[in-house]
Amino acid sequence: MTALAPVPTPAGPAAAPPAPRRGRHRLLPYLLLLPGAAWLFVFFALPLLQLAAASLYDPTGSLSTGYALTWAFGNYPTALQAYWPQFARSFGYAGIALVLGLLMGYPLAYAIAQKAGRWKNLLLVCVVAPMFTSFLVRTLAWKTILSDNGWLVGLLRDVHLLGPDGRLLATPVAVILGLTYNFLPFLVLPLYASLERLDYRLLEAASDLYASPLRAFRKVTLPLSMPGLIAGTLLFFIPATGDYINAELLGTPNEYMIGNVIDSAFLVRLDYPQGAALSFLLMAAILAVVFVYLRRAGTEEVL
Repeated sequence: MTALAPVPTPAGPAAAPPAPRRGRHRLLPYLLLLPGAAWLFVFFALPLLQLAAASLYDPTGSLSTGYALTWAFGNYPTALQAYWPQFARSFGYAGIALVLGLLMGYPLAYAIAQKAGRWKNLLLVCVVAPMFTSFLVRTLAWKTILSDNGWLVGLLRDVHLLGPDGRLLATPVAVILGLTYNFLPFLVLPLYASLERLDYRLLEAASDLYASPLRAFRKVTLPLSMPGLIAGTLLFFIPATGDYINAELLGTPNEYMIGNVIDSAFLVRLDYPQGAALSFLLMAAILAVVFVYLRRAGTEEVL
């Protein structure tokens, strides 16, 4: 009986596979970020720096005589003192519109995500279909709907919710309705994305544990949908605060928001320092509100 020869096994450094070249792989993610970073730098950072410089121009300058960078920080308190009512109106209108959007958008997103069945895709198309047309066209459509001779005003007059001379157009109600309608899809879609992933068995478990429907919503559905709720409210509130089309077409100068003032400063009065200062004040106010909101929402989500 012959003994089998042992199978030679590779040993030593020669048997080890070649080490991968890690330097190139480490740089790859940063190289992929370069196009986006360059885009943001050219079309966001540089214009923002130019706007910041414009907000510090000498307010006595003009396009004909030129502007000098005199570091006029007084442009900020002057602009805020002159147009604080428009600031307050912008946040008030956007806040009321957001509340209306939540009252309509949350049940709609929940119904599409959990109850629509085979009609889910069709309902989603109906939500986003208005966005296939121009923002301006949609707002002009609301101007027709809310007109004094329109069917809606006529109906409200017939049921005595409006007086014989009552109107909706050119009122704060019209501006708020326009904001709610135009930005509602930005609220519904993130909510739908969160609610669509909701495990319905969790609600059944809450029901088995004798939770009421309201308590199950507060303890299960709402916390699980919080990421979509946060994203949707931000996508709704931020552009609604800076909007000026709805106030321009559906309101009067008494309903103008801060966006209308900024538009007038740049394009009508050609007061670039004031327009730039108002733009930065609006951006700072929105960032402060968003920061407080995220802190509060994050705390409530943890609790």
